[in-house]
Amino acid sequence: MSAESPLPLAGKRIVVTRARSQASSLVTAFTELGAEVIELPTIEIVPLESYEALDEALRNLARYQWLIVTSANTVRVLGERLTALNLDPTGCCGLRKVAIGSSTARAMLEQGMAADIVPKQYVAESLVAELGDQVNGSRILLARAAVARDVIPEELARRGAVVEVVDAYRTVIPEGALARVREVFSDPSRWPDAVTFTSSSTVKNFFALWREAGFDGIPARTAALSIGPITSETLREFGWAPVCEAESHDVEGLVQAVVRRFA
Repeated sequence: MSAESPLPLAGKRIVVTRARSQASSLVTAFTELGAEVIELPTIEIVPLESYEALDEALRNLARYQWLIVTSANTVRVLGERLTALNLDPTGCCGLRKVAIGSSTARAMLEQGMAADIVPKQYVAESLVAELGDQVNGSRILLARAAVARDVIPEELARRGAVVEVVDAYRTVIPEGALARVREVFSDPSRWPDAVTFTSSSTVKNFFALWREAGFDGIPARTAALSIGPITSETLREFGWAPVCEAESHDVEGLVQAVVRRFA
């Protein structure tokens, strides 16, 4: 590229808080656009202590009419557990399947259980609005991360559904994350230009680490960039309003939002 047309993120220092196991596409995209990427994962995806509840549900898929999956991570675990139980993913074909988010839908398709419905927005409220009264009188299996928001089961129950929630994985703060926060923010004159957040968990853990590191308030000279409205809402709860939010609530949308912010 010519000197007259520099890369849109040239000279920008951008923090990626996504789990290391998922961050590669975001890191690659920012790097190719000229940014200096600082990896600071604030969450790590770890197995459950027991898969008993999930396995029981998968052995008895015939008792459900709907399967709702909230993330690509959940899809991966479903595939692993189906294999461990010697069950065919096509056994899900008798259910109406809902994927929250385009990346979740792609992961489901790769597993052989294509989604029937993908809500327009990557938020629970959009899912509830889209399903409406279709779920009245039906039994729903909702697979998600441990300690996720309760909007989906509560609202679907109000619409007459019986919702069974099963955890597929949990998230923790990675080992070494505290030292990494101190390293990245030790010199205010070298603070990054932006921190990207891809979930409410990345926000909550960032601030847990920020406070434990002895910092107050927010990184005022650094921009917060959000993947979607729920993540943005969590940022505001901590007093750090995002300067922009992805229009499509996925990695591609977040990259586009960062480029818009700095171009």
